[in-house]
Amino acid sequence: MDKRIPKFLVEEDVIHLKISCQTLRERALLELLYCTGCRVGEVERINIEDLNWENCSIVVNGKGSKQREVYFTTECKVWLRKYLTSLGDTCKALFVMDTNPTKRMAIPTIRWALKRLADRGEIETNVYPHRFRHTYACQLLDNGAPLDFIQGMLGHEKASTTQIYAQLRGERRREMYRRFF
Repeated sequence: MDKRIPKFLVEEDVIHLKISCQTLRERALLELLYCTGCRVGEVERINIEDLNWENCSIVVNGKGSKQREVYFTTECKVWLRKYLTSLGDTCKALFVMDTNPTKRMAIPTIRWALKRLADRGEIETNVYPHRFRHTYACQLLDNGAPLDFIQGMLGHEKASTTQIYAQLRGERRREMYRRFF
């Protein structure tokens, strides 16, 4: 199989997406996907009780029923709290349907919400949940995180899988080239 460069979002696109959010749910979902590197299926299954507000962490259920702890930023925490406050106590699921707040948001709805956000923000890049996972991995690598740390944060068994996700981007790649050549 041909090896391709992973597709990630540039910082400018992320800013446009944030500006395009019209609901608290959109912003909370966007922040969570952006700062945790979670798979869309993991996000779908998160319950409110899985959130650890003190540590800014979530225990997610990944592939093969494996659990791992992921972390979220203070900015994400603020948006999650605002979103949950607006809901009241209607469902155990973290993300629920706008039209039926007692029903868990499904994967196709999460994808659709991101497409709508991208359209509103006039993002030319194809925006989908897994692209946030690539963005997360690349950002960690760009900021100097070791590959084994990124591997653990993504919940990968093999380092080779992580290497597909985490590749140095543009300027950082050029900087490393200049430093070592």
